[in-house]
Amino acid sequence: MKSFLRPPGSKRQSLATALFLLLLMWAGGGCPAVAQAFTLVELNCENLFDTCHDYGRQDTEYLPGAVRHWNRGRYWRKQNHTAQAILSCAIDEGIPDLVALCEVENDSVVRDLTRRSLLRQAKYDYLTTTSPDLRGIDVALLYSPFTFGLLSSYALRVAPVEGMRPTRDILYAKGVTNTGAADTLHVFVVHLPSRFGGERYSRPFRQAAVSRLCQAIDSIQALTPEANILIAGDFNDEPGSPLIGQILDRRLCNVTAKAAGANGVRGTYRYKGAWNRIDHILASRRLASLADTAFIQAPLFLLEEDTTYGGYKPRRTYNGMRYQPGYSDHLPLVARFRWGKRPIPSKK
Repeated sequence: MKSFLRPPGSKRQSLATALFLLLLMWAGGGCPAVAQAFTLVELNCENLFDTCHDYGRQDTEYLPGAVRHWNRGRYWRKQNHTAQAILSCAIDEGIPDLVALCEVENDSVVRDLTRRSLLRQAKYDYLTTTSPDLRGIDVALLYSPFTFGLLSSYALRVAPVEGMRPTRDILYAKGVTNTGAADTLHVFVVHLPSRFGGERYSRPFRQAAVSRLCQAIDSIQALTPEANILIAGDFNDEPGSPLIGQILDRRLCNVTAKAAGANGVRGTYRYKGAWNRIDHILASRRLASLADTAFIQAPLFLLEEDTTYGGYKPRRTYNGMRYQPGYSDHLPLVARFRWGKRPIPSKK
């Protein structure tokens, strides 16, 4: 499938950036327009697969007539439910500026999401990766071209270590925001290897991905020590884990470490009655100082009763192999950054 990642120096990209900056100048009467806030949403979509086989990928369970009985009707219901989950994260009637997605199969499903689902009126542009993941799972970034002008983007390949299966690429995007300073923003979307086989067994696999991510962060900060960096995704690790700590050691903060939601929700994922915080939004210190809200989006329509352990759990699309017309096994994570606040000085 075609990826929408474009080379950093492309003429199309340069023209788009120039037009974006001209729009900022025009909107402010000669000065850049000042946005009151900038919102990022992170969501693991729970297997957003189409109904076609991608050659060389282990996606046959999501073909019509296969074990999951996946079909066009279920596919489009899933698309519209994903769109509803994203749109529900709007703050003060403003749609999210950036949406980091995990577990999308390919460019085609993201195109359908942004162009043909209930999300189409939002006019998002998008980027996807084309990873060597055996099931064909990738990550994507949706962005509003009205508030984020893309400068460059590319995928970071994670080299497997012994015993590790090929995993998802890390998506990197650089752009300018429509703030008063036209701030440059460095965005990473990650989906680290799962805990399949146990946390201890799988930890070296997540370490390999974290090491690749940290190399990229170090390269950016070597040129711009106070660069504005955002990292969002499914890390398959809790906030206090050593692997998350390695990333935070790069002068970053976990702005969603204590995020909670309505209806008693205390994590984005629930396993055997316990809420897990495995989805995160990390930000460089200056950006973290501008975060005025961070929460888990947990309205009742995204939840169902947990009849075994009590309370609520995410209303997922499949419970084992049993289909139910849900949304995802993860809940959206939301962080808003409000420019105009005085930054907190960085700690030495």
